[in-house]
Amino acid sequence: MNTASIQHSEYWVQKTVANAATVKLYVYRKYRQQAAGSAAPVLFLVHGSSASGRNSFDLQVPGRDDYSLMNHFAALGYDVWTMDHEGYGRSDRTDSHSGIASGAEDLAAAMALVERETGQREVFMYGGSSGALRAALYAQKNPGRVRRLMVSALVYTGAGSPTLAKRREKVEEYRKNPRRKVDVDFVRSMFTRDKPGTSEMIAADALAAAELALGDSVPNGTYLDMCAHLPVLDPLQIACPVCIIRGEYDGIAAEPDLLDFFGKLPSKDKQFVFVSGLAHAATLGINRHKFWHAMESFMNMPANRALVA
Repeated sequence: MNTASIQHSEYWVQKTVANAATVKLYVYRKYRQQAAGSAAPVLFLVHGSSASGRNSFDLQVPGRDDYSLMNHFAALGYDVWTMDHEGYGRSDRTDSHSGIASGAEDLAAAMALVERETGQREVFMYGGSSGALRAALYAQKNPGRVRRLMVSALVYTGAGSPTLAKRREKVEEYRKNPRRKVDVDFVRSMFTRDKPGTSEMIAADALAAAELALGDSVPNGTYLDMCAHLPVLDPLQIACPVCIIRGEYDGIAAEPDLLDFFGKLPSKDKQFVFVSGLAHAATLGINRHKFWHAMESFMNMPANRALVA
């Protein structure tokens, strides 16, 4: 991949929380020089429960140049953004659980910045796992701001999820402690828990090194929400076009639960895409190129032509 023309920028935004306190949030952007600004379509990427945005979507793997989702879409002409949610990565680490609703508030703060910098109110948005819930909740609460929404590893009610059934054994621990420890073994398990062999462990080790350089703990709020507070979304209130991408081996949600959610989405411009050879860590899996293709195809869907009267 030719990345010579791809530039990056870093920003900080503030979110006001209880008692008028502020939380400083890190925002990161990659774009091709000639495509910067309002001419380039904006793609905003939303990270999951256990790794920050920049490391999830612009992962630098030694000896490889084909793991950065941000580089891939910037090279295609998109203006690509992500952020580290409260308590993650380079953003302020607080005593908040940093749950799904908090994440949607983070996105609102970042989207104000995106609009100022690009002049665009509507963006393409992708979220994976708890990032799917954050992104979908933002779209639900802010109609007209998400042009097309793409989600993977989504959960609706959580019914039939083997991963969530296992996590619920620790739900009281999540309630009591706003943060949980992560280490190399935990990060590696993200790539192997559903189907070993669907990811290269060089990517897992690169993600672990990048994340642990920033800290050895992450917030518990999204785990708590997915174990005890589902559903956090109302699909009937998500008006924008939606694409649900389902990795073949992903254990976070059962297909009947996802199809129930899909059926309730009001837009008829929607897709449910099954992708073989991928598990939960889909954007960093061996077959990530198929996942990226599904995203690009949905974003490039032609507009409707007027029907004959």
